[in-house]
Amino acid sequence: MLFPFQNTYARLPESFFARIDPTPVSSPEWIWLNRPLAEELGIDPDLLDSEDGLAFLSGNRVPDGAEPIAAAYSGHQFGGFSPVLGDGRAILFGEVVHRDGSPRDIQLKGSGPTPFSRRGDGRSALGPVLRETIVSEAMHALGIPTTRALAAVWSGDKVYREEVEPGGVFTRVARSHLRIGTCEYFASQGDFEGLQVLVHYALNRHYPERVDSENPALALLEGVMERQANLVARWMGIGFIHGVMNTDNVSLSGETIDYGPCAFLDRYDPAKKFSFIDRNGRYAYGNQPNIAHWNLARLAEALLPLVADDEPQAIRRVTEVLERFPDCFRPEWAKTFSAKVGMSGEGGKEHAERLLGLMEDQALDFTLTFRHLRDALSDESPFLRLFPRPDPAREWLSQWRGHLDQLAIPVETATSTMRSVNPVVIPRNHRLEEVIAAGKNRNFAPFHQLRETLRSPYEERPEASAFESPPLPSEEVRATFCGT
Repeated sequence: MLFPFQNTYARLPESFFARIDPTPVSSPEWIWLNRPLAEELGIDPDLLDSEDGLAFLSGNRVPDGAEPIAAAYSGHQFGGFSPVLGDGRAILFGEVVHRDGSPRDIQLKGSGPTPFSRRGDGRSALGPVLRETIVSEAMHALGIPTTRALAAVWSGDKVYREEVEPGGVFTRVARSHLRIGTCEYFASQGDFEGLQVLVHYALNRHYPERVDSENPALALLEGVMERQANLVARWMGIGFIHGVMNTDNVSLSGETIDYGPCAFLDRYDPAKKFSFIDRNGRYAYGNQPNIAHWNLARLAEALLPLVADDEPQAIRRVTEVLERFPDCFRPEWAKTFSAKVGMSGEGGKEHAERLLGLMEDQALDFTLTFRHLRDALSDESPFLRLFPRPDPAREWLSQWRGHLDQLAIPVETATSTMRSVNPVVIPRNHRLEEVIAAGKNRNFAPFHQLRETLRSPYEERPEASAFESPPLPSEEVRATFCGT
């Protein structure tokens, strides 16, 4: 048996999902298998790296013990509510137990149509498969809570989008695929019994310490809020832009999920957005905390019937929770950016804010600026050379050093702190586009090179130097796409 499946989600009421097998692809081939992750999941990587394993992870065979399902959920997409969305191109095989003792979903993306496909083909183009594989594993290496990539497979089939593209199948591993939109689905259906089952399932799976709370629905809202505040603050710390923070793309577990039009800042600009369909910048870099708060309000609305029988009382109670979001997010942001300037707690918040102002004013690259700040206490020259007008940066350095001295933070300690949170390399947008373009021609050498480089993003290595640089003007990516 390749997968020691548990299938707790498939044991929930039938209203939670549709039972559906994957649709086979014509001629699957391996692109990549995550052997270390397989071992973490209790799966023999040698058995998985076989013809049987390829058949399973391309959707051509259902492994023993699996109960394939497509999950039901709703979602607010760019502010508008869609009552029925669901897994339109993804099928959950079941759960396995990670070596940390907690369950992980094994899900195929691009595995064919489901009852939720809404006339779609249920397939994935190769580009989104390569993007999610690289970015999700890079996020894991960067220390950001995220879904993981177990495998990427060439399907051998064509996928029809704006143009004809090669297809692929992606295997995603997640703590679960429960979303804010899952709660919205049952609330919009008026299925409050199902909603109650969902709340207890989510608490048991993700917040066991809250299971015995006096008000389970309120406890779930509080837990999700705290994790989302932490997650978005950490996104901001690496310049990550999710790109499509719809409520169906917000995990109840607090993991980053769905990497469709995601991107990373090059030049620092809080208003920066990349997603082609985000015409008004709803999900721009600097707006992500506001949208997280907005999404949590939609979760609160869905949970209202379970919070209290009296609606005004329920509204009052969830409002009290939601009003604490800024007090959850701001300290997380302050801790994240204080570490980026070598200070603990929230002590570096003002220095970080002033530096970000300089970066915006002089159009500096986000990652490269903090990367060179790592060594500015011993050699300030590379850092200052980034600034077209270095005098304000020189003044900032003087004030920053003075504060470090005042706090009695040794140079070695500050440098070590910055080296632990300011990466040398990230999945830069133009490098991802190079990988995707080469992959369409069945050249996966750039994919493997970038993926391998991103395994150790905080280390300075000669072979990684080529991936540090921001794009040339001709290489700059101006728009990203979902792939659906």
